[in-house]
Amino acid sequence: MSVVDYQVHEQIGIIWINNPPVNALSSELRNGIHQAVLNAQSDATKALLLICKGRTFIAGADISEFDKPATKPSFNDILGTIESSSKPVIAAIHGTALGGGLETALACHYRCAVGSAMVGLPEVKLGLLPGAGGTQRVPRLIGIEAAIKMITGGNPIPAAAALSAKLIDHVIDGDDLLQGALAYTEQLIADNAPLKRVRDITIDPSSIPAGTFDTIRAQFAVQARGLIAPQQIINCIEAAATLPFDEGLAAEQRFFHECMVSSQSAAMRHMFFAQREANKIKGLPKDTPQRPIKSVAIIGGGTMGGGIAMNFASIGIPVTLLEINPEALQRGLGIVEKNYSNSVKKGKLSDAKKQACMDLISGTTDYQDLAHVDLVIEAVFENLAIKQQVFSQLDKVCKPGAILATNTSYQNIDQIAAATQRPQDVIGLHFFSPANIMKLLEIVRADKTADDVIATAMQLAKTIGKVPVLARVCDGFIGNRMFSEYSREAQLCLIEGSTPEQIDTVMQDFGMAMGPIAVGDLAGIDIGYKVREVLSDEQKGNPASYCIADALVEMGRLGQKTGAGYYKYDAQTRARTNDPEVMALVESMAVAHNITRREFSDAELVLRLILPLINEGAKILEEGIAQRPGDIDVVYVFGYGFPVYRGGPMQYADELGLASVYEQLTRLHQETGEASWQPATLIKTLAETGSSFAQWANEQA
Repeated sequence: MSVVDYQVHEQIGIIWINNPPVNALSSELRNGIHQAVLNAQSDATKALLLICKGRTFIAGADISEFDKPATKPSFNDILGTIESSSKPVIAAIHGTALGGGLETALACHYRCAVGSAMVGLPEVKLGLLPGAGGTQRVPRLIGIEAAIKMITGGNPIPAAAALSAKLIDHVIDGDDLLQGALAYTEQLIADNAPLKRVRDITIDPSSIPAGTFDTIRAQFAVQARGLIAPQQIINCIEAAATLPFDEGLAAEQRFFHECMVSSQSAAMRHMFFAQREANKIKGLPKDTPQRPIKSVAIIGGGTMGGGIAMNFASIGIPVTLLEINPEALQRGLGIVEKNYSNSVKKGKLSDAKKQACMDLISGTTDYQDLAHVDLVIEAVFENLAIKQQVFSQLDKVCKPGAILATNTSYQNIDQIAAATQRPQDVIGLHFFSPANIMKLLEIVRADKTADDVIATAMQLAKTIGKVPVLARVCDGFIGNRMFSEYSREAQLCLIEGSTPEQIDTVMQDFGMAMGPIAVGDLAGIDIGYKVREVLSDEQKGNPASYCIADALVEMGRLGQKTGAGYYKYDAQTRARTNDPEVMALVESMAVAHNITRREFSDAELVLRLILPLINEGAKILEEGIAQRPGDIDVVYVFGYGFPVYRGGPMQYADELGLASVYEQLTRLHQETGEASWQPATLIKTLAETGSSFAQWANEQA
């Protein structure tokens, strides 16, 4: 069977689409539809049914063709052929009709769908906008405000909601798509149904209050800070409301092209593929068996442990929470209950679902109660000796084949595994706080971790809605190892002349969810302080990079939890304000370390803070800690608030050009003499050969 086949069923011409796995709109498929509709105009059929084989309707465009030259006829030409058909064309939808798939359906005269179908326009998540009439047809069907919400959100909606919004015309009873669609089409023929062309619907400009689009643009300047595509979508929908259809379509094409050639879309498309690549483990056969995970235990009922427990209870896996004493256990269960209650208050969870989740979480203070579980995740204090004691105890009580995982963020997992007689069963599952919300899960393989344990962990991450990335053992793994360099440089910029507010503002303007100084206050300044207590002076590094933080801790200023850190915090709202006392401390520390403070430009601060991420990321690649540059980008976008529209540190380095990165690192190394600025060998090699991280990754694949 070709990607498009045509069959006649009585008075209905059926255009069958079959382009596995998701019927993506390849050039061949688009042309096949175009030719089928044209050829059918001269046969004896009275209506045409557009329907797909496989598990889904057209799930969207073929992204692999985005950077290739356009072919004729254009996609809009093909949709014009469908819309101008002299016979009604009916789209029969199952699975998902996304992006170009929904745009194809919208060009049809009628749309029917099974109840389980989903429709949507997710292009904004790739830094794009619908480029085949989506921004012109959707507002004509569902209204201006609803269209803006749908297209800028990019999330699919179920068939029932699509019917209510008039995006589709009929929901089929039952699951038999073909029979239901044929019956609906036959009814349309019997009713002599008119050719309903969405393009013919007009929007009355006078129905839109003056200033509506300017108000919406201002809202999105805050809501979608830094993103180009949402603003361009608003421009397109304004065109739909104020221009004839063909002029609006031309405007959509212009705005689509601007998005398409932008660095933002390139970065977001990179992230789309990087997230999928991160699921693939080099050297691990696809048919590697997995261990069944039907019950889980969490050691430690603090904020992290409770959040981890919620991930499993929320998908129906029973969890046993273990704490050191009954009081700590009750506190831990209370944290979980409070988190679920907050979700109920926000309308994200029903009372019944909350109770069902709570019923799946039990507590204990006895390790023997963990004898039956399939997976144990340790989430106790970051102390190697304590963790080794926990794993020694688990080794004695857990059944053979149980996976023993640690949530450590930087401890040596090989040493933790050595505390057991089953190191092959030990793995790192590094959740990010708040664990019930944050998407990233760093999966850390120790030297002796078994393949089936790795395969199980990767699949389990997806089961609980996480984005998994595999790392090997080193201090801090991928994320925290890089973040320590980022934080270190923020401290040096602070003591050398900047202010907390300037550093945080500059990095937020760059696109980070929070600046590094504010992150320190949120996490607690005492965390780093406690880590440094067990380090030698050599391990601590340059005192200028931590003296301010240590002084704040010794003053009792631990961050948000004490109402004061680098900033002061309102006890009720947690709103932060600058504190002259902190700047006095910074200036005194600069004097104590013989540092002459100076002004920093915003551009210099960005380079000083981003270059360490890039340089350390390159070293991580050299050492084989991360599998590929894209994995590092996934870690930073999903775990550390790096702006998705910059694609992660390694993609951003490619955008800057590695020759420029190498030049800047070399300059800073020569100016400061600091070993941390020594360019990674990989950066030097790629810069000298005119290559990039992306090209290097392709060569390594």
